Amino acid sequence: MPRIAEARAGAEPSSPRQRVRRERILKTAAELAAQKGLDRVQMHEVARAADVAIATLYRYFPSKTHLFTAVMLEQVERFGARQPERGPDATGQEAVFETLVSATHNLLRRPALATAMLLSANAASAATVPDVTRVDTGFRDILLGAWGVRDPTPWHLSRIRLLELLWYGLLQSQLNERISPDDAESDLRLACEVLLAPGPGPVAEDKG
Repeated sequence: MPRIAEARAGAEPSSPRQRVRRERILKTAAELAAQKGLDRVQMHEVARAADVAIATLYRYFPSKTHLFTAVMLEQVERFGARQPERGPDATGQEAVFETLVSATHNLLRRPALATAMLLSANAASAATVPDVTRVDTGFRDILLGAWGVRDPTPWHLSRIRLLELLWYGLLQSQLNERISPDDAESDLRLACEVLLAPGPGPVAEDKG
């Protein structure tokens, strides 16, 4: 388990050079976690492999929780940028299901890294690790886009939130080998059908 995050947010890069340095740190951290797992990755090792001073690393990422939550945010942003437009014959439920299946497959390619990111995000407080809020909103927006909802109401948001939490649980169960991939996919399909079915009040899906 990651240590509780330091009670301060990390610094944001303010120049192109600093952004490149920060991206190098994130890439290095992801590679090390994929090889060794979260517990065996040390901050001084990340700094050395990324060719930055340890003080620089801690300025951007006060703890491993900050670091691997930021890695997760980068993964979410990349995943969102790769999402195709929804086909004309696909329903919103099908598109969200396929998006979540794709996200699952991407994460399970590097299970140790997936575990590191999930553990860190679960330990992160939004007050001191702002990236965890960006992870939540970024993934929510990806799912709303797949659903075809442009102007979400509280009805939409509550269902996407419940679906996202359920997906995290299924993903964690797969990483722990407590559920088979086939069962997880079947459960996820059912969740999409139940939670994203049209409900009372506002139209649940914008097909415009």
